Amino acid sequence: MTLHTSFLLLCLISGIIFVKCDSFPSHEVGALTTFKEAIYEDPVLVLSNWNALDPNPCDWYGISCTDARDHVVKLNISGSSLKGFLAQELGQLTFMQELILHGNKLIGILPKELGMLKSLQVLDLGMNQLSSHIPPEIGRLANVVKINLQSNGLTGKIPPELCNLRYLQELRLDRNKLQGTVPAAGNSDFSPYINGKYGASRNLTGFCRLKVANFSNNFFVGSIPKCLEDLPRSSFQGNCLQQKDSKQRPTIQCGGAPPAKSHPGANLKHPPAKGASKHQRASKPVWLLALEIATGTMVGSLFLVAILTALQKCNSKSSIIIPWKKSASGKDHMTVCIDSENLKDVVRYSRQDLEVACEDFSNIIGSSPDSVVYKGTMKGGPEIAVISFCIKEEHWTGYLELYFQREVADLARLNHENAGKLLGYCRESTPFTRMLVFEYASNGTLYEHLHYGEGCQFSWTRRMKIAIGIARGLKYLHTELEPPFTISELNSSAIYLTEDFSPKLVDFECWKTILARSEKNSAAIGNQGALCVLPNSLQARHLDVQGNVYAFGVLLLEIISGRPPYCKDKGFLVEWAKNYLELPEVMSYVVDPELKHFKNEDLKVICEVVNLCIHPDSSKQLSMKEVCTILESRIDSSVPVDFKTSSLAWAELALSS
Repeated sequence: MTLHTSFLLLCLISGIIFVKCDSFPSHEVGALTTFKEAIYEDPVLVLSNWNALDPNPCDWYGISCTDARDHVVKLNISGSSLKGFLAQELGQLTFMQELILHGNKLIGILPKELGMLKSLQVLDLGMNQLSSHIPPEIGRLANVVKINLQSNGLTGKIPPELCNLRYLQELRLDRNKLQGTVPAAGNSDFSPYINGKYGASRNLTGFCRLKVANFSNNFFVGSIPKCLEDLPRSSFQGNCLQQKDSKQRPTIQCGGAPPAKSHPGANLKHPPAKGASKHQRASKPVWLLALEIATGTMVGSLFLVAILTALQKCNSKSSIIIPWKKSASGKDHMTVCIDSENLKDVVRYSRQDLEVACEDFSNIIGSSPDSVVYKGTMKGGPEIAVISFCIKEEHWTGYLELYFQREVADLARLNHENAGKLLGYCRESTPFTRMLVFEYASNGTLYEHLHYGEGCQFSWTRRMKIAIGIARGLKYLHTELEPPFTISELNSSAIYLTEDFSPKLVDFECWKTILARSEKNSAAIGNQGALCVLPNSLQARHLDVQGNVYAFGVLLLEIISGRPPYCKDKGFLVEWAKNYLELPEVMSYVVDPELKHFKNEDLKVICEVVNLCIHPDSSKQLSMKEVCTILESRIDSSVPVDFKTSSLAWAELALSS
């Protein structure tokens, strides 16, 4: 009985140990999730498989773990154009040995919490857009061998604490805005954090241990430390150093005066006597003292004006709180200044004005789980469509606000007769409001007319005019804007029709990206908000110009057939149409049966363009410029011969004019 009990106890202990070893620290998963939330733009979707619901992140892109898969030891995502901030929670990954985020577009500060990474050996944040000082806490990275912070916008002085890093062999700080001198020895007032204790910094040789270093293209002054004179001269060029043999900055870039130089004849060990100093002060003439006072007063006044101007400029920018994580205290928040210059040319409407225009927001013309669309009329102005986003204030983080402003500025640059015009936006805190104001298109969407209206009212001529208008709009977005603008989900629901049935491309679906990034949905949404699900497959495609070309081919099929891109009974429109597109004798089967009159030559052109747009080899796809040229030159919108004998046809033509 005793042997049996001991065996059971041993099994129980083994099971507990197994479960314990198999689990992954939740704080490390949380830190990585917060890092992802701080990234507001991921153009190549490298974070697409970072799922916060996954208890073990070892299979996430860019993550390497220990052999036991119980701790993160490496985060390496380089050259991926990630835009966002460095979350301070990265400091919780205390087992991490390499943090490599080289060649992205990270902005903001260098978190001091990175100094908590006691196991870190490689810190590579080079070629980003970080713009803070180097925190002295970096000097606590007791095991670091390589630090690369080159090509950022770092300011201030090199913290002397970095000289305490006894294992540091490579340091790259070139192409920043650093100032002061290049230190050679450590700071006795700051002890490195070693094995959980603060050790003494005595007997450290500082930067003299470096084997590779680059301090070029900053604003360093003074001289090169003697122990670093063996480094290449190029490692110090582009500064304000006292070096005749290296390429230094012009004096005007170094504050207007050369660095202070010591005079050989001066004996610093023997300062002048007190009496001599008093005699010199007493010998100053009255006019010189008056001049000094006047000059000092003028400089002080200018300095005060500069401070007041800077404060006024900072106050003119909206400051928001970015929640790195939600908590009841303010300790987990940081303040980020958002540049209102971004939207200086975009009209900002008050909520009160829009409420009056939209009849107390009672005139609802559309809705979805993410937004509500109202129709309104500005006093003495045009009819408007107002899109109000359905999101709670606590879920609207600072990152979303930055993304919102960027998208408003992006939409505001569109100016074409076939692109929906953004008239302005509304952003208020009480009550929390984020709205977009577009010009109103009175005839609804193309989808509504093709699938819910009377299809017979859409003559062939009208459909061809709409198709050409859409092509012109896409040509403008892809070729006449820099950078190009793409429609998130190009389909008939994104085409709004004016009173004369002129098409307007309106990109409402791009806002799913913003709303998907709310903390409420970030764990489950994944990357769906940044993708366009095309109707030929269940796979998602990244938003790009080629994706729009493909979607335009599908849209052409929808226009001529009157069938939706997908329906349960008949499946995908593209798969169905492929049976007819290349066979002239059955090509007419794709035409909407409610259309009694169409032009065979036009149909051949449309089918040819569709085939080229949806070609599986993207290298053989046409550009929208080429598509537009084909449609404009080969589609005939004149009256066909058989129209002359049909009163119904003439009625159709009248409707299309």
